[in-house]
Formats: sequence, structure tokens, C-alpha cells
Amino acid sequence: MNMDAKRRIEELRADLNRHNHNYYVLNSPEISDKEFDMLLKELERLERENPEYIDPDSPTQRVGSDLSKGFEHVVHARPMMSLSNTYSIGEVDDWFGRVSRSLEGEEFSIAGEMKFDGTSISITYINGRLVRAVTRGDGTQGDDVTANVRTIRSIPLQLLPGDWPEEFEIRGEILMPWDVFERLNAERAYNEEPLFANPRNAASGTLKMQNPKEVARRHLDARFYYLLSDNLPFDNHYENMLAAERWGFKVSKAMSVMHTLEEVDDYIAYWDEHRKELPVATDGLVFKVNSLRQQLNLGYTAKSPRWAVAFKFNPERACTQLRFVSFETGRMGIVTPVANLEPVLLSGTIVKRASLHNDDILQELDIHQGDYLYVEKAGEIIPQITGVELSKRQPDAGKITFVKDCPVCGTRLVRIFGEVAWCCPNKYGCRPQITGRIEHFCARRMMDIDGIGEETAELLYTCGLVENIGQIYSLTPEKLSGLDRIGEKSAERIIKGIEESKKVPFERVIYALSIPNVGETTAKRLARSVVSMDKMMAMDVAELATIPDIGPTIAQNIYDFLREPVNIENIRALSEAGVQMKIDEESLSPTGNSLEGKSVVISGTFAHHSRDEYKDIIVREGGKNVGSISKKTSFVLAGENMGPSKLEKCRTLGIPLVSEDEFLKMIDK
Repeated sequence: MNMDAKRRIEELRADLNRHNHNYYVLNSPEISDKEFDMLLKELERLERENPEYIDPDSPTQRVGSDLSKGFEHVVHARPMMSLSNTYSIGEVDDWFGRVSRSLEGEEFSIAGEMKFDGTSISITYINGRLVRAVTRGDGTQGDDVTANVRTIRSIPLQLLPGDWPEEFEIRGEILMPWDVFERLNAERAYNEEPLFANPRNAASGTLKMQNPKEVARRHLDARFYYLLSDNLPFDNHYENMLAAERWGFKVSKAMSVMHTLEEVDDYIAYWDEHRKELPVATDGLVFKVNSLRQQLNLGYTAKSPRWAVAFKFNPERACTQLRFVSFETGRMGIVTPVANLEPVLLSGTIVKRASLHNDDILQELDIHQGDYLYVEKAGEIIPQITGVELSKRQPDAGKITFVKDCPVCGTRLVRIFGEVAWCCPNKYGCRPQITGRIEHFCARRMMDIDGIGEETAELLYTCGLVENIGQIYSLTPEKLSGLDRIGEKSAERIIKGIEESKKVPFERVIYALSIPNVGETTAKRLARSVVSMDKMMAMDVAELATIPDIGPTIAQNIYDFLREPVNIENIRALSEAGVQMKIDEESLSPTGNSLEGKSVVISGTFAHHSRDEYKDIIVREGGKNVGSISKKTSFVLAGENMGPSKLEKCRTLGIPLVSEDEFLKMIDK
């Protein structure tokens, strides 16, 4: 039994250390907080039962670290300890009982407050002025992020008049409100950048950015929950936090003082429901003995105070009725089933729709008309259907089946060989495919024509002004002026964007054309290999297939695309309009050979250059951009918020991770 316990202890330590690193250092958690806490509790129990295996380096003896190389490390004047967690009301009741017994019958009150889901911060004020802001780090020392915290408008730089101590420390959470988070992720999705998993990761990543101006643009917020000083104005936590609110700090409006176990349980029940209405993310509640004297008497364990406990909510899940399933045709002709739901509040936003992805998933879920569906947010971003409440199904409800014909143009669908998707083959006569290509062509990473998004592309097509991408360059202010929703300034912006797009480099023109399976990286490889559109159009499949990373399938797609009369006419119109149809000499010439022969994957977000700029740098230094990690990958240029699946693949294959600063040193820039 002891050997079994030892093996399990070692296994748990390895797993927890890896999860700690993913969470605190890489901001890319692989498991939920609850799963992590359950693993930690199991390890604590095993170490308690087998004290001969206790190790000072065990995850049970320390807290995780978010220390970063880019910031000065500062030792906390008072350690930032973690709280003991529970997901059970019964365990909160047990804690209440232990407090009562430890205080030997002395009356006490409990301060309850929201547990905000952000990144912890400790801020020091001297003579009413903010002097230093430090992250939690490993609990003993953290990163000095004062310059970034000063950009957060809800944090006072100078306190309001009041009875504040000459010097004090206040602790809280840096947060990203739900509406800001949704806007930021929408912007990142539009720019084809990795999405943040949740507001906590977004706040943490933002706070560690090197550019305070970019931090200010992200509109972070804060809530404060703990005041520390040798000269506090009151002898209890609740009144001290009310004082902090008067001095200018944001304090939870949910804060309340309770005297009985019943009040504590009622408080949990209330906020488990009503937290969904708050403008920022929360993941639980915190209960503290209100009296500072009693806190001192209760003391601390090695890791956490005995006078406080955190109750964590289970992940949000909602059950709502299906109104209908719509089938929607995308730019590449793939038809996707979408569940249209009775609106339900979930993780801070109203959810009305959720993708069902494809026919296989639709059949696996076995959804019927009018079913009640369980919906969650995958990674707290994308709504997904996770199950059906069969007890509410109507006996005569018909099963929902995948459509046979395109819901827009009526063309019979075809199954893509080797894939699960059904596709409309009417590429050049199906409206959403045509307007999708127009929108794609005008997007920022393609031709960057400001003013032509989804709605405007639909409008231009409906009015007969733009039925293919070549006709974009025949637009004039006069043609645009009579259209609904396009005023004089909007028309000017569109025309200016069209003119500026003529300077867009050749590789982005190739990407903008919507050639099947030709993404951004492949388009760059094509441009440097073929040099001009004329040469690419003259090549046969065998010649195209010899280009690195192209292969026979993509080569056939390119060849077929360039033989289609609609596309030939579009390319002719673009060329006559003055769009770049060959690569410029400067981009052909390398700037160095520091990456000669190396295959590099780029992942995450960066402070000094954009992903596009890094892709260009890699090519011009003799390297090769690759989209996926394999044994042939030389290294991964790893920015903030790198995806957990890529991290795991690097670990499994032994692929090195190179930070942004290390990369710039590598190429001596």
C-alpha cells in the first residue's frame, strides 16, 4: 500500500506542477479550478496519511507563481497567502463550526464578499498616493507592474480626503469586465488572433504587457477586498473596507455581515443565482471572521488563514428550450447546423445561438424539435450544446435531420471526401459564398479595405454593385452615395480604402482571393516561389506541387481555381486596377541567415511586433513558417496565452519554446 501511495504522490506532484506552470506562468490552464483543487486535496490527504513522503518542494507546500522575466521582482512586506477552497456548503458549515469552537463560545460575525475571478494585486499607498503595485507572484515576491496599474482608471492615484493611514497596503483583483472581454475577443477573432480563454486570462495577459498604452486601451477594472496597515481606522474587516470605498476604491457591493450559519447558507444560495447579473466574472464567495482581533487569535496554517474560507461555484450551465435549428452556408460552401435558443444568461452574456458543428454531432446529440438543451461556454467563450433534458421532450417531437440541399441556393449538397462536412458545390452562384469572399477579400489581414464588412458586402451584392471581387475597384462615390446606411463619410472611407489596397503586397493578394486551402502562410510561400501572378497562372499541377508545403492536393486546388472563368476575370480586373500582381524586389532579398534551415511555429500574442511581422522576419532570416508542431519543428516562438494543446505537444515531442525577447536576441535585432 505504501508503494502505491508513493507512486500516486509522485504522479500528483508532477501533474500539479505542470498545471501550476500552465496557469500562473503561461496563462493557459488545461483543467478547471475545481479539477485542480480536487487533485491538490487528494495529494494533501495522501501526504497526511504518509508523512514519510512529505517533501518541502511539494505543490502542497507552495503556491503557484506568475513571476515574469520582463518585470522587476519585489518582495511582499506581508506574504500573500492563498485561501483554503471548498465547493461544498457542508464544508463551509464545518469551517464555521471550527471557528466557533476555536473562539470557545465567544460571539463572532462573518463578513461575506464576492470572490472575483481576476489576477491578484497588492498596491501600496503612502500619504494618499499610489507608489507601487505588485502581482501576487509566488506569494513571497511578485512583479512590479506599477506603470500598467496606473493606467486603470478605477484605481485611484490620489485618494479622496479621509482618515486613511499614512502608509497602507490594499489587495484586490484586476479584472476585465464582460463587455470589454467580448469586444476584445471579437476584435482578435476578426484579426485571426488567438482568443482569450476567459476574462481572468485576458486581465492577467494584459497586466503583463510591456506597453502601458496598450494596457490602457484594454479598459481593465479592479475590485478590492483586504486592507493592511499598522494603523487601520477600524478593528474589523467590514468597516475597513467601507472606509476604503470612501477613499476612492471599488469595493464589492455584495459585501455583507452575517451572524448565523443560516445567514451564511442563504448568502451562498442567493449569489449562486444572482452572480450571473454582475458585470465582471466571479468564481465564488469568500467568508472572513470580521473581527481583526479574532483573526489574530485564530492564526494561520502553513498555507492559509484559519479565519477565512473560499466557497467556489460550480461551472455555469443552463437549460433552455430549442426554438429551431438553422442551417447556414459559409464562404467556402460548408453548411453548419446552428441551434437557435430561447435567450439565456450564461457567464455574463445572453446566449441565443450555439453551433452544432456538423451532421455527426447533430446525430450524436439526437436532438428533437422543441427539446430542452443544456448549454455551456467552451473555455467561457463559445456556447456549446452539451446534452438534452430527455424528461422534457414531447412524445410527438420529430427528430431533426441534416438538410440535403443548400438552404440558400437549393443546390444538392455533397460530402467532402475524408471529412464530416457537407458542402454546397455552387461556389459562384450561391449568395453567402459570394458575399463571404467579398468580405474576406476586404478584411484587415487581406486587402484591408475599411468600411466593407459583412453587412456592406451583403448590401453591395444585393444592389448589384459588387457581384465579384473584381467589381470592387469599379466603385465610385456616386455609386455609393444613394445606398442605405452609407453616408458621405462612409463612402469616402471605402473609396480611400480601395485606393490604399492597391499597395497591399502580392502575398496578401493571393490570400485575399479565397483559394481553397491557401491560408496566410501558404500564400506567403506561394508568392516568394512564383514571384508573379502571370507565372503562377502558367504553372501546371506538377510544377505547383514542387513548391515547399504545397503538395498535390493544394496544387490541384490552385490550378482549378486559376482555370475558373470567374476567377480569371477577377484577376484581370484587379491587375487593370493597379493591384500588386508580383512580389517586390525588397521582400525577395533576405536580411540575414540566422534562421537558415529552421522551421518555426508562432503561437500566442506578442508585445514588440505583430504575428505578421514575425512571420516576415522569419522568412527574411532564412527560416520557414510552419502552421503545426511536429518532430521537424525547430522551435516555437511562444508569446502570451499560447494554447494548452500546443504546449502539451511541445512537451511530448521535446520542442523548445523561445520567448519573444530570446528570439530577438537570437536574430540580433
